Amino acid sequence: MITKLSSIDFSGFMTKEQLFIHEMDGQPFQSITPGQHWGEKWGYGWFHSTVVVPEGANGKRLVAMLDFGSEATVYINGIVSGAKDLNHHYLTLTRSAKVGEQFEIVAEAYAGHAESRPIFGNSQLCIFEEEVYQFFIDLECLYDLRNHLDTKSLRVAEIDHGLTQVFATIDLTLRQDLLGENVRECRKIMEPLLACVNGSTAPTLYLMGQSHLDIAWLWPIAETERKIARTMSNQLALMNEYPEYRYTQSQPYLFQTVKTLYPELYDRIKQAVKEGQIIPEGSMWVEPDTNLPSGESLIRQALHGKRFFKEEFGVDNEMLWLPDVFGYAGNLPQIMLGCGIKYFASTKLFGTYDNIADPFPHNTFMWEGIDGSQVLTHLMNYGDYYPIRINPSFLIDQWNDRVQLEGISTRLTQFGHGDGGGGSNRDDIEFMRRLGNLEGVPKTKHGSPIEFFEDQTEKGIPDAKYVGELYYPAHRGTYTTQAIIKKLNRKAEIGFRELELWETAAVLLNNRTYPHEELDRLWKILLLHQFHDILPGSSIHRVHEEAQIELKKLNENVYDMASDARDALTDDDVSRVTVFNSLSWRRKELVALPAGVQGIADENGTVLPVQLHEGVHYTEVEAPSMGWSTYKVESEVADVSAASTIIATESHLENEWISIEINEQGEFTRIFDKETGMEWAADHCNVMRMYRDQNSDFDAWEIDRRYRLAPIELNATAKVSVTANGPLFANIRVERELNHSTMIQDIRLRAGSRRVEFHTTVHWREKNKLLKVDFPVRVHTNESLQEIQFGYAKRPNHASRPHDADRYEVVQHKWSALAEANRGFALLNDCKYGISVNDNTMSLTLLRAPTWPDETSDQGEHHFTYGFTFWNGAFMDSPVVQEAYELNYPVSLASGGSQEGQSLLSIDQANVIAETVKIAEDGSGDFIVRLYESKGASVASKLHIGLSVAAVHEANMLEEKNGEIPYEGGGDVLLQFRPFEVKTIRLQLNGRNEG
Repeated sequence: MITKLSSIDFSGFMTKEQLFIHEMDGQPFQSITPGQHWGEKWGYGWFHSTVVVPEGANGKRLVAMLDFGSEATVYINGIVSGAKDLNHHYLTLTRSAKVGEQFEIVAEAYAGHAESRPIFGNSQLCIFEEEVYQFFIDLECLYDLRNHLDTKSLRVAEIDHGLTQVFATIDLTLRQDLLGENVRECRKIMEPLLACVNGSTAPTLYLMGQSHLDIAWLWPIAETERKIARTMSNQLALMNEYPEYRYTQSQPYLFQTVKTLYPELYDRIKQAVKEGQIIPEGSMWVEPDTNLPSGESLIRQALHGKRFFKEEFGVDNEMLWLPDVFGYAGNLPQIMLGCGIKYFASTKLFGTYDNIADPFPHNTFMWEGIDGSQVLTHLMNYGDYYPIRINPSFLIDQWNDRVQLEGISTRLTQFGHGDGGGGSNRDDIEFMRRLGNLEGVPKTKHGSPIEFFEDQTEKGIPDAKYVGELYYPAHRGTYTTQAIIKKLNRKAEIGFRELELWETAAVLLNNRTYPHEELDRLWKILLLHQFHDILPGSSIHRVHEEAQIELKKLNENVYDMASDARDALTDDDVSRVTVFNSLSWRRKELVALPAGVQGIADENGTVLPVQLHEGVHYTEVEAPSMGWSTYKVESEVADVSAASTIIATESHLENEWISIEINEQGEFTRIFDKETGMEWAADHCNVMRMYRDQNSDFDAWEIDRRYRLAPIELNATAKVSVTANGPLFANIRVERELNHSTMIQDIRLRAGSRRVEFHTTVHWREKNKLLKVDFPVRVHTNESLQEIQFGYAKRPNHASRPHDADRYEVVQHKWSALAEANRGFALLNDCKYGISVNDNTMSLTLLRAPTWPDETSDQGEHHFTYGFTFWNGAFMDSPVVQEAYELNYPVSLASGGSQEGQSLLSIDQANVIAETVKIAEDGSGDFIVRLYESKGASVASKLHIGLSVAAVHEANMLEEKNGEIPYEGGGDVLLQFRPFEVKTIRLQLNGRNEG
């Protein structure tokens, strides 16, 4: 297919800077020869050459076969025109060459990050023999088809007869024009075989051209910024030659990247979108993990993603496309519908390996979330992973590999090289032209994936429904790997909630300007780092290192802005301090007083009891629901006695509700409930367990199901000491070795509390180890409860069936619980997402230490807090949700006073949580309250607004009005919730109409 004309000689230079084509003038280009090593780790090489069309190439397709030893972005005559990558081996310079025509070739190639440097290869200027190429596509199409049909069928016999004639005719010793005439004869022989069509019962595959591009994984974000330019220019080049080709691209972040860095390319993309060739679809800002982000984060993924596509292209996304995400949360259907997303598609659930026992049962089905919301869903197969190449066998396998044998006649099928981008090449489109309706292969239609869902809806949705989370029976280690990134994510989500609430209060009460643009910028930083190989911790070291830096900076900005907003709500009176509570119920909390403040008094002048601990004064303060209260600073610590129920020794911890016995390793040998006289501990609790953590594959991703067979003994004696003993709280410090690591743990119990907290610091020096902490408790139940976004999921705590056994490690957010009808026990955490529950033992996963693809995963110092609480009575009446929130959302103190205690809003039902308060995105000045029912119960509730309200509307999660809610004044809004329902309420205040 290739006739070589000449070598292409390049000059080049190396850099670690991010440069662009317009910056090439004056650069230090020097000659480079084939076989020469070039570049340095994380660096780039820029290479330049000019070629002239020689005699003999006139009218021919002229291509450049490029070999830089690595992936490269290629510019032709100053325009980014494609890539040299794993699936694109040549670039077409012209389809009809003119002698003397000149082409300037400039390439930016990635030197990589391996220890070995790339080797510059031999690039060639070639004539691409088009007729020969078309012949080989015809030949492969028929040969591949006959190899996947019944060998005794008439169709195979006819193909074999035709191919025998072809083999007798073809003469590959011929060259150029003579060979072209020869292969044309062969193609005439194959033509009738390629014209045979299917009967009336052939299935149809809807073909979606796409390229999965990991924003970071085995390469840094800086390389992705080049990869998207390569990918999009590849696809535009294909569209230029094949106008019928349609390409679907998700992740608005990538479009924004092109818009910023490659404006000329972006203009071409916009034109292709306008002409219907590029289809922006997928809904979310990036393809995020959906296990770990909060519900609010997932809403913002859709809000920012859909808004970008709408504003840039006039497109309203209807499909959530998450091809490579490691499981799908049980409340995702409600979030999708709330954001105007009707369809869901993925490939991941069928991409499993030896750690699965029970494969997923459906392809096309209605997926029902924990609240009853349903979305039409289609799960695809990867095929042979990447590159996904369209040919008969691939399409035949796509149909034959379906798990749903009845009720469907169509499937959605992706094609195009992915993971690192790239997309389709000419082969795919040429095969697609032949495979629209070729006998023996499923029929195909090519276009938007939405056409598949609309066709399925018109035909009738199959009688198949799946209820609950789409648990991915693999990659369970991603709940834990890269613990610092996960903590920074949790902290940022909390920070945004605080920031938006207090900025809203300052806007509504003090006419402060709401920072819309800065919040937009900051939110997009968090959303970016929720990408499904960053937040789960499955990337190379540089990605994790950069993510930590960016998330730390983000947290600093967010928390500083939240502090400024609180300061705007107080005056300059340094004789007072104000306590801010962002949660939607009244709280009494232990706080550390600011430096220099030794005591405070409430509004009645009552001086509060103070406890001095390690040089810091602590007291207990109260604040109203989503509001604040002011206290007077006392210049000296008054002699205030507080009746204390706290008792602490090195082996005993007690208050009025609980009595705990502690052994020499800091383990709880007894947890006695003083209210009921019953014991909670079934065996020692707070027991550190370490296991060898080596998998057959996917080191950073997975925890092997057999890990408990390889325990590591932790026998070192601990040092246990009492560091605080009332009157407000007790603190017992445990210092011990954990194999090669060390742990310092402060066990804290407040007076009047049923919550025990474990403030933990681990200096982690392990490799391929797993650290858990066990709590075997006297609770008998067949399922455990784990908080997820806007609710909780029920999972088995046994391995009775294969799917039960597959869920030996599951994801949680702030709490997990075991509950009987009249009591229960819960573990709480401030940043730990992985947990296993086996019978009555809750085992919180604390740390991992995989060595690939990041050889230094999780090494170093970790700070985290977990805890437990228990209750007597029904789960519906338990405080577990509030306790988990309070562990994660401390009250805040600001210097200065404020008007009398102010509550922006409150709710009369404890199971209804106000998750978000913010100013509306549209600049109207309305403010948004997002609430959800947290216990799985239908409930009527009263939302009380502490401001003068003019009108109340219910809205979708994108803040678009759905209808007015009757409101008769007085500040009370009546709302009815179904189990786990999320409601978005839009409030217009009297006298406000701008943001």
